[in-house]
Amino acid sequence: MSIAPPTPPLTLPLDYPVFCQAGVLSELGRIVGQVAAAHRYAIISDETVAALYAARLSAQFPEGTARVFTIPPGEREKTRERWAELTDALFAWGAGRDTTVIALGGGVIGDLAGFVAATFMRGIPVVQVPTTLLAMVDAAVGGKTAVDTPDGKNLVGAFHNPRAVVMDPELLASLPPEQLRSGLAEVIKHGVIADTAYFDAVRHALPDINALGAAAPGFAALIAGSVRIKAHVVAEDTREGGLRQILNFGHTIAHAIERELQYGIAHGEAVAIGMIAEARIAEAVGLATAGLHLSIVETVRAAGLSWQLPPALSVEAVLAATHGDKKSRSGEVRYALPRSIGEMEPAEGRWAVAVPDSVVREILSTAP
Repeated sequence: MSIAPPTPPLTLPLDYPVFCQAGVLSELGRIVGQVAAAHRYAIISDETVAALYAARLSAQFPEGTARVFTIPPGEREKTRERWAELTDALFAWGAGRDTTVIALGGGVIGDLAGFVAATFMRGIPVVQVPTTLLAMVDAAVGGKTAVDTPDGKNLVGAFHNPRAVVMDPELLASLPPEQLRSGLAEVIKHGVIADTAYFDAVRHALPDINALGAAAPGFAALIAGSVRIKAHVVAEDTREGGLRQILNFGHTIAHAIERELQYGIAHGEAVAIGMIAEARIAEAVGLATAGLHLSIVETVRAAGLSWQLPPALSVEAVLAATHGDKKSRSGEVRYALPRSIGEMEPAEGRWAVAVPDSVVREILSTAP
């Protein structure tokens, strides 16, 4: 009887392996044993994802060494209070520095469980197991962990690289269509910020993705391509002091929208609106040629994503919320802005441009 060889990681300029292949979830125990063997394994998930996959993961570890900790699903749960509950639960279980955290879920779990791992006893290993497209192409790679506060998103956190990222595209088959669409916003973003050919490939793949979802031909390759783009950016700027700013394209407006809607909008929907608004800002301040945003509008709409500010949302409220963003400096809000598809404005190495509120107000007040 032949035994399939272990899945190789992607070739990436990172200090930790990233696995992306259908079926790789069944190899999680082996992978964790190689990169973060421990006395205890704390699987942190949300109630929905845990019901689907937690037992399958727990069974891959020696009996009695793994325990599942859950929270309710949703961005509203990514709080300091949930962080405190989880850390207290780990202490009550008897976890110590010989514990590995396994973050099983979407971006909320990846951020929250990563922050638990970053701070528990001053840092213990974490292995990221993203279960949504958004988490696979964005949150799981890069080492950023955080929780939200009433003043904004991801304002309390730490950089804490995972020991490994294990992404199994087969898990996406269980995603509702709206969650798959939400992830496509980050996929589109990666093409805009870094790779014209990849952007075109995504555009051409959208009809099949709309019809077949995660079963679309070449979908796993698109995920891997998106991860490669992010990995190369992160490798150049591990602490978000320069080039990594380009990953925030669309996110200054997006985070403001999310805050004002009390996270009642999917992250990808907010990012789609934010990308279009910020591309228009780039045109308005003379960094991009007129009409750049139209290519993004066309692609976002083809993906079934939102493309303009919800009518009930106050422009002034969104504008005010941008000042709580992490990229705000000395009262000025800075934006990562594109020059063209595949090229971002370097801004003399800062990769973010201060834009007057008057320009942003005008853009948000008019339809694309």
